[in-house]
Amino acid sequence: MESLEKKSIEYRKRILKYIYKAKAGHTGGSLSCVDILNVLYNRVMHVGPSNFDSPDRDRYVQSKGHCVEALFVVLADQGFFPEAELENLCQGGSHFIGHPTRKVPGVEQNTGALGHGLSLSVGMAIAGKLDAKDYKVFTLMGDGELAEGSNWEAALTAAHYKLDNLCAIIDYNQLQISAPTREVCNTDPVADKFKSFGWEVIEVDGHDVDVLEETFRSLPLTAGKPSLVIAHTIKGKGISYMENVLKWHHGVPSEQEYEQAQKELDDALLAL
Repeated sequence: MESLEKKSIEYRKRILKYIYKAKAGHTGGSLSCVDILNVLYNRVMHVGPSNFDSPDRDRYVQSKGHCVEALFVVLADQGFFPEAELENLCQGGSHFIGHPTRKVPGVEQNTGALGHGLSLSVGMAIAGKLDAKDYKVFTLMGDGELAEGSNWEAALTAAHYKLDNLCAIIDYNQLQISAPTREVCNTDPVADKFKSFGWEVIEVDGHDVDVLEETFRSLPLTAGKPSLVIAHTIKGKGISYMENVLKWHHGVPSEQEYEQAQKELDDALLAL
């Protein structure tokens, strides 16, 4: 079985390929969250092209919808659509736009208006409880979107209904489009806030695929409580000149930068 570490590097190469070709994309955040998607789709969730219409499938909602390039690459790898279709990313007439849309096979919900993914996921989790289904609901959030009040209404509701079939994941890279998250609207201490709302919380290295797999396979963290995984990540992970650099929130590499990035990733593959 192909290692998750190798898969993550290959995903990063593809993310950069399609962003470079499209001349558009949220590069840094796609690179910070892709290890999480890798583990969920390749090791944890029971969802794929063969069962996407099944009411028993696991659900994944990407609340931080602007980092859709990571999701598109993973969905293509899972066989939801031919990867060649990503050549049309952000082109006129293409369904592969800058945010998730249900017109793309494998996308559970339209997202992009920040702060809505958790609310959608709470509804799905409540439905699962009412229908006595065993599926799990996962939602990936950005730390910057936690300033949206709808998140906290959803968090309160999730705990009230004891939604232990729900797992929220925060891509905690601590940078958003204009500045470090703490400077834009400080939501720390995030863990304490969610705990006070009745959630069980764990903090992990969001790039350690083994720890991520172990964490997701152990859900729920506590019976009767929704789970929050705070994944500590690095914006632009894997590319030396992008890591923790604000401008790569939404940035397209030049030809020279693109070649350097691909070489760094190729070297990382060789090192494995």
